[in-house]
Amino acid sequence: MAIITDQSPVMFSDALPAAVDVVVIGAGIAGTATSYFLAQHGLKVVLCEKGRVAGEQSSRSFGWIRQQGRDRAELPVMMESNRIWRGLAQETGEADLAFTESGCYYLAESQASLASYEQWCELARQHQLDTRMLSAGEIRSQFPDLQGQWTGGMATPSDGRGEHFTAVPALARAARRCGVSVIENCAVRTVDIEAGRVAGVITEKGRIRCQKVVLAAGAWSTHFAANVGINLPQLTSCSSGARTEPCPEVFSANLSLDGLSFLRRDDGSYTVSSSDRSVHYLSPASFKYFSKFFALLRLSARYVSLKLRAPPGYPGAWGSPRRWAGDEISPFERLRVINPAVSPTVVKRIEERMPQRCPALKDVKLVEAWSGLIDVTPDAVPTLGEDPVLKGLYIATGLSGHGFGIGPAIGRIMADLVREAPPGHDLQRFRPTRFFDGSAIVPGPY
Repeated sequence: MAIITDQSPVMFSDALPAAVDVVVIGAGIAGTATSYFLAQHGLKVVLCEKGRVAGEQSSRSFGWIRQQGRDRAELPVMMESNRIWRGLAQETGEADLAFTESGCYYLAESQASLASYEQWCELARQHQLDTRMLSAGEIRSQFPDLQGQWTGGMATPSDGRGEHFTAVPALARAARRCGVSVIENCAVRTVDIEAGRVAGVITEKGRIRCQKVVLAAGAWSTHFAANVGINLPQLTSCSSGARTEPCPEVFSANLSLDGLSFLRRDDGSYTVSSSDRSVHYLSPASFKYFSKFFALLRLSARYVSLKLRAPPGYPGAWGSPRRWAGDEISPFERLRVINPAVSPTVVKRIEERMPQRCPALKDVKLVEAWSGLIDVTPDAVPTLGEDPVLKGLYIATGLSGHGFGIGPAIGRIMADLVREAPPGHDLQRFRPTRFFDGSAIVPGPY
């Protein structure tokens, strides 16, 4: 079985502009979508990526475009994102941005799980979403090849999927055609500050003058922010997944059941995960933010494995520089693309559980596996908005493993915030100050 690493050649190498309206840091789904929507409004934008477009988190996601199960405040944003996804391929002319309406199904085998689905279904009804509850009989009828002691389930037929390995580069190409300068292998080292506000950025290739910067650097965001004196609570976890060889279709829906999740891909294979194990590498930030993450840790402790030391170069690892100047090599240049170790536990669980849960797939082999970092906030929902102290710095990070699906709407919202236009949603839940203003930290679904 192959282990996926990102060794792709540079595909985006535009010239570094001397001045732009906005610099976007990080070419994952959030940063790329923000660049695209800013350019739609005629702003001059440069998108800087230390490694490769979608090289780390966005291309290692599960590919679900999921409204189902979202945090109460996230759901309206995700519903907008679902609408955006449906039109992106036609709007941009990029087939790799195609949306496939496959539906999302959560299957329960306990009364506790079923009760939580019923509670969330009430939220869906408030938003006139097409979510509905499933009986055990309906599950057996709709998914006869699955084995389980079903108590019921929940389904959202309007949910879907995208090809996460290719979608974000396609969006970057579309942004480029709109006038965005896209530059890979171009780490932004720090922000240039004059009179307490953004005046530009210092990249490894030189200075860019601008008045506004969007920090969308995923797992790296909190460490970039710390270097300019901004406290941005966020930790990372590491999750693994695998892909089967192409095989006859057993089911086309996005499925989540106890200990296993599936997504059917365009090439006829399945993306599969055990969905019950992630790794957190302890770092100075783990101890700095422990109290803020306490509530989330209590909810997710049985899924999280702690490792004492991160590999060298990981975001905020022991021994990593805490501060650096614009004329110094930054941590972002020392590790262009993180390729976390694949969890052998996850691979073993998939290999054991897949034939048990779906006998029709018992002879289907796993052909590749990968692992990726997830940027997680203390309440497992994004941090969105302008920094309250450093004016001109806008933050779009902490998508907490939910970013691929919601990314286009995050980009649209951030573009409007940067333009000082109404964002169209209540963003109070996502404000950057919420972890310091005495508010209770209430984790959303994670």
